[in-house]
Amino acid sequence: MQNIEPYNRWEKLYQANQDPKSIYFGEQYDAFLCRNTIYDHYIHPKWDEFGSKTLYLKILFVNYDLGFAIIELMGEWNDCLYNDIMHLKRTVIENLEENGIQKFILIGENVLNFHYSDDSYYEDWFNDIEDGWIVAINLRQHVMEEFDKINLNYYILYGGKLNVVKWRTLSPMKLFQAIDQYANTALNP
Repeated sequence: MQNIEPYNRWEKLYQANQDPKSIYFGEQYDAFLCRNTIYDHYIHPKWDEFGSKTLYLKILFVNYDLGFAIIELMGEWNDCLYNDIMHLKRTVIENLEENGIQKFILIGENVLNFHYSDDSYYEDWFNDIEDGWIVAINLRQHVMEEFDKINLNYYILYGGKLNVVKWRTLSPMKLFQAIDQYANTALNP
């Protein structure tokens, strides 16, 4: 797992550890020292922790003017045992919301499993972003099936065309524009 590295092509455009508004401002990364684990597997040192024992993230891009963030996730999303959504919401999302972020793109291809509990934090997150949206792209099929079991589609757009997004070929702005157009069409038919 230490070979699964956060996407780094956009680092010239944005780095959370250099953003004074980010909770990761000033964070230092050691390219050779793996410090975090998912169960007994070390993960790449550039993944950021937010209070979960099994899920890590990297804020790949934030645009405060347009109010959006792109977040890559990695690991096991476990609301049942570790209440990961609570940690994500309180630690990362609320900070972004306080700084005007209303639109969230979650990249989920490295989310290996999802274990649900209830949907209350998802509902809170959705209710906090009056004019925004939450979109998850490139989730694994079994993760989407677990999302479906607690009807997360009420709060998060995922699946269908959102599951085959070739986001690495796009700039953050092009990705946002495509997702924004899709979300606006899906939410306002």
